[in-house]
Amino acid sequence: MPQPQWRPISFLPTLATHIDGMLEADQEQYHNLLQAKDKPYILDDYTVGRVKNAFTTAKNDLPLFDEQLRRWGAEKTTDAQRQEIIRLKEQMQKLHEAVDQVLALADELAKSTIEKQLAKSDEELGIEYLMRMLGGEQKL
Repeated sequence: MPQPQWRPISFLPTLATHIDGMLEADQEQYHNLLQAKDKPYILDDYTVGRVKNAFTTAKNDLPLFDEQLRRWGAEKTTDAQRQEIIRLKEQMQKLHEAVDQVLALADELAKSTIEKQLAKSDEELGIEYLMRMLGGEQKL
């Protein structure tokens, strides 16, 4: 595994744009997936799998951003740079949370994709429907 290339502080604006963009995109992805929560059968295994793979990769990369910010925080920086590093550390906390939320929701949605629904018997589907109608959350 290659060693990361740590960037000079002059890279701060570029990293800031990247972190802010990732956070916005990940929050948007979460809200998009949330729309499928009550009807996960509209998703297929492939789509949910791609989300899980992409966000698992992102989760594995986040510590690199954390470490870069930590390194810059230990350097002598201007007040503006220090404020931006503090802001980005807060953004990173939100980003970690967003990635975890997407992965948890994707795991939940994976249990009821269209393929999972098609594999169920008519009886199983009927019981699930009745349980939902009665306010239960039981799934077979």
